[in-house]
Amino acid sequence: MDLKTCRFERIGSTGVIFLSRPERRNAWTGRMHTEYRWLLEQAEADPEVRVIVVTGDPDGGAFCVGADARALDGHAERGAYDPGTDDDIPTPGFGVDPAFDADFAYHFGLETPVVAAINGAAAGVGLVLACFADLRFAVPGAKLTTAHGKLALPAEYGLSWLLPRLIGVGRANDLLLTSRVVTTDEAHSMGLVNDLFDDVLAGTLAWVDEFLGPVARSSMAATRRQVYLDLHRDAATSVTDSLARFDEHMGSADYVEGTRALTEKRRPDFR
Repeated sequence: MDLKTCRFERIGSTGVIFLSRPERRNAWTGRMHTEYRWLLEQAEADPEVRVIVVTGDPDGGAFCVGADARALDGHAERGAYDPGTDDDIPTPGFGVDPAFDADFAYHFGLETPVVAAINGAAAGVGLVLACFADLRFAVPGAKLTTAHGKLALPAEYGLSWLLPRLIGVGRANDLLLTSRVVTTDEAHSMGLVNDLFDDVLAGTLAWVDEFLGPVARSSMAATRRQVYLDLHRDAATSVTDSLARFDEHMGSADYVEGTRALTEKRRPDFR
């Protein structure tokens, strides 16, 4: 694909996707959505990529300030929503469960963890993207907002389903009903942001290496699959599923290496 609004860089075993429209503060467009999904698909298929980090092009001075204002004007002129994508848009994460076969919910169908490194303002769909990541790290003092209320719109892309699950109904309603601007510091105190780093990309990459590096890719894939499937199933089903997965994983080379590393008191070397 000819990339014009996103770019990709592999740093060790981490694939970094940059939302890259710096002249528009990395504002979201249909083309960016298409390119982002294509890059997710490529990274998911790459056996050398253990974790995906998404961040904003630093030259844009933001993570993603939401939908491009010109696209918003176009919706107003048409009197209806147009996603700006073609029918053949890539479908990473689709086919695992019908509950994941929709915009941004497709993250839950991936096997590879996705981590958001919020390097500046995130508004509207930019905040949606960050929230659908598995983990969120941010620079201190960056501005976040759901934005939709001040555009006379409903909550977008399932954020009304996701935010209450991330931070509770009361705090979610605070952000959703008011569309007020909060800083990443406040979002950290709410539990929406996992940690703050002055250099958020470097800090995120170091965190990934320290805490996800010793974890088998097979374990991460299975665990995140359990987490997101369990959001819409009962406890007994979750327990039964976990026991079935035990049989599969205990017969793997990763499990043998993990037990040896534990016995030998060293970091496991999962290949």
